[in-house]
Parts: sequence; C-alpha cells; structure tokens
Amino acid sequence: MDDDLRNIILGLVATGISASLGWLARTYLWRRKLRRKQAFFGLPQNAESLLVVNRDPAAGEPAVHRFDVFALLELAALIKDCGANAQVVTQDAVQQGFGERTEFCVGGPSSNRRMAAHMTAMLPGLAIDTDAEPGPERGAFRIGGEHYRMARGTAEHVLLARVTAGGQARPVFLFCGQSAITNQAATRYLARHHERLHRKYGTGSFVLLLKVLNSHAYGPDVVELVADVTRAARTPLPETAAGRAA
Repeated sequence: MDDDLRNIILGLVATGISASLGWLARTYLWRRKLRRKQAFFGLPQNAESLLVVNRDPAAGEPAVHRFDVFALLELAALIKDCGANAQVVTQDAVQQGFGERTEFCVGGPSSNRRMAAHMTAMLPGLAIDTDAEPGPERGAFRIGGEHYRMARGTAEHVLLARVTAGGQARPVFLFCGQSAITNQAATRYLARHHERLHRKYGTGSFVLLLKVLNSHAYGPDVVELVADVTRAARTPLPETAAGRAA
C-alpha cells in the first residue's frame, strides 16, 4: 500500500469518526434538552395530560372563543414535542383532583369553573372582578395590594402560573387572562420562554403577571413581564377582598 492510498484511507476513517462523534454529541444534547422540557412540563414519554377548555360567555355554552382555540393548538404542539398525549375536556366535565396528570387550564374564572376552583385552592391571594356588567372594574385583577385594570385592546393582563400540590405531583399550568387573546399570549409566552423559566424556577411553582400591549394591532405577540407575583398570589387576601374572588 503506497503512502497516498494510506493517507486517503486514514482521512476517510478520521472523517467517519468525527461524523460519528458529532452525531453522538448532537443526540446527547437533544436528549438532554428533551428531558429538561419533559421535566418542566411534567410530561414524560407517553404521559397523559389534560387540556381544560373554557367557554365563550358571549356565544353560548358549547362555544369556545377562537383565540382560546389557538391557545389550545399551541399547547398541543408543546405536548407533542414532549412525546406525550393530550385529552381535551370542557371546564364542566373534569371531575378529578390535580396532580395525577399534567393539566393546562385556559380561561378566567367567569368562563371556566375549573380555573375558579384552582384559584381558590392554590392562588388565594388573587381576586378577579367577574361582574358581567360593563364597567371600569370588569375583569380587574387584585393581587396582594396591587390592582390591575383592563384597557381592552391597549393593555390587558394575564396570569401564567405553574403550580403543584406536592413534590411528586404533576403540575397544573394556568392561563388566566382578562380577555381571550391574552390567554393565547400567555401560551405563546410559555412556548417561547419555557427554557428560561426552567432555569429560573426548576420544577417549582411560579405565578407571573404579563401584560399584552396593543392587541388590536399586534395580536398576542407583544407581551411584557410585569412582575413575579408568586408570593402575593399564594398569600390569602384579607377576608373582605377574598369574598370578591370567583
């Protein structure tokens, strides 16, 4: 075997080894990223999850607002990426506790009784004005001593929360907004920032207050983080304020 042929063979072998090592490294990084994502969402391979949908109060009992449908589609994509399965159920058809399956609950307490139950059980420091009559306080949030009104189409708020009932329980994700488009904005924010949220909070609980800006022009895309309100949302309100929570 002459030197040229030997060099060609050695070059091919080195290329093959480098390609194999690169593939192994990429596979390892991809699997590690997937495991972190599965841990954050509480969705191991082939796990079952719940998508709890609200109803559109303006359209009747069976109807779901189109922005809430978009929110469900974004969540379904996240669940699929984790290799898990989703069951879509209406807010009045869920008759089980929390912690057995990861749950994604969409909509405010006036349109989603499941959300109202979760708020009472896990977010006692939050009060939402659910008065059906138009007025400046309609849909307003009170979190601790802070008050957040809604300016429809200009500045609307939404709560994005990950809460658990115990260390081994599957998480419940809440998307509780002042309007349907804010629910979609919160799901999109979660999809875009779940890695950063995992780095900051791990698999623990958090409650974030987001503001959706100029949704009439920009839809659910322009969102800013107002505050981490985890402590305030989980600290019971004084009795007079708590009576207003739905």
